[in-house]
Amino acid sequence: MNSISNLTPTKKTTDDPQAVLEIWGKVPLKGEVKISGAKNSALVLMAGSILCPGKITLNNVPDLVDIKRMGQILTSLGVKLKRSADTLEIDAEDINPTEAPYDVVSQLRASFFVIGPLLTRLGTARVPLPGGCAIGARPVDLHVRGLQSMGANVSIEDGVVHANLVGSADRLQGANIYLDYPSVGATETILMAATLADGITTIGNAAQEPEIVDLANFCNAMGAKVSGAGTNTITIHGVPQLDSVDYNVIPDRIEAGTFLVAGAITKSEITLSSVIPEHLAPVIAKLKEIGCQVLVEEGEGKVFGGNIKAKKLRIIPGELRGTDLETLPYPGFPTDMQAQFTALLSISKGNSVISETVFENRLRHVAELQRMGTNIRVKGHHAIVQGVTSISGAPVMATDLRASAALVLAGLAAEGKTTVRGLHHLDRGYEDLENKLRGLGAKLERVIPGGND
Repeated sequence: MNSISNLTPTKKTTDDPQAVLEIWGKVPLKGEVKISGAKNSALVLMAGSILCPGKITLNNVPDLVDIKRMGQILTSLGVKLKRSADTLEIDAEDINPTEAPYDVVSQLRASFFVIGPLLTRLGTARVPLPGGCAIGARPVDLHVRGLQSMGANVSIEDGVVHANLVGSADRLQGANIYLDYPSVGATETILMAATLADGITTIGNAAQEPEIVDLANFCNAMGAKVSGAGTNTITIHGVPQLDSVDYNVIPDRIEAGTFLVAGAITKSEITLSSVIPEHLAPVIAKLKEIGCQVLVEEGEGKVFGGNIKAKKLRIIPGELRGTDLETLPYPGFPTDMQAQFTALLSISKGNSVISETVFENRLRHVAELQRMGTNIRVKGHHAIVQGVTSISGAPVMATDLRASAALVLAGLAAEGKTTVRGLHHLDRGYEDLENKLRGLGAKLERVIPGGND
């Protein structure tokens, strides 16, 4: 097993910041690809492991830069980590509330998730304000107000959030909390904090994403009493302590959606294994509107939290036609799939209107897609897409994680060679994407310009 110092992603790609991804398009794809564990779930489960003084084993953990960063944050708090293949062992018996390193926190939005577990278990926490993709304002005020409602004293000084129990209190107190917006992060922070609180906590207008359900299932597997996850009202009965557990992280629905679009945009029939189709309902619905068939088949039988069994999805593309879509909190169409569908709709017959309602800066990839010959106009939070019959390879720059995936997809469909820069975004959220695509027949290679291949 590897220690945390060896949690660097093991995939055979260079991490040189000058590296680019060269893609030769118009190559048909074929075969089966296995979907990795969900990045956004694994990150919060890693933070949630702090709740337990014993050992936690997480399986199906993806091999990503963001996972390494979260590991560095946990290590700075005294947590011991060991990794073998996709299994991560976490021992948080001896932890301390020292401030997490700013240089790591500033690169990872999910780093802020440790504040709830630290506060509810130790009674104190100091966490720098987080970073991540520059796709819009994602304030932590909903997290802070939730913790304050549970009796915490929370202040922000010099970019660091300080949280402590008030007076002689030895536990957070259950509370009725209503979120102004169904924030995934705030829902997760409050849910984790409430597991060890004294009394009952309810979260109204809670986020309903599958990652919330996975966190609730994980906490319940440790002995928590959480109900209602997946609905807009979550109830948590606080318990004195949580216990060790061996748990499987759910498959990544955004990676799965990205590969479904890869099949559609290259007009290729491919199969995805290790998926939970229910998590992809809005994505599958839009693919069917655009002209694709998506078939659910029995999978390898791996079971995830809540006794959910993995299955397979097969996409059979047809003649692509335009459609309108609007991003919304789950169960609406996910903002994390908007960029990929923008690329797909750019070569679909007819006109489409894409409305981004979640993040205000999440249409910056349009300018890069325009370099490839797409006909897309941005007006406010809307992208008006007029489908073209073909696009051409070009040098493009990724602006965020999902934009990087959209540019790779566009490169797969384009005539000639596309060169994608800004691969540090891609490496944050997609495990071994290049080799997975090569396994399906794609022609692409990561290189350092002017260097030796």
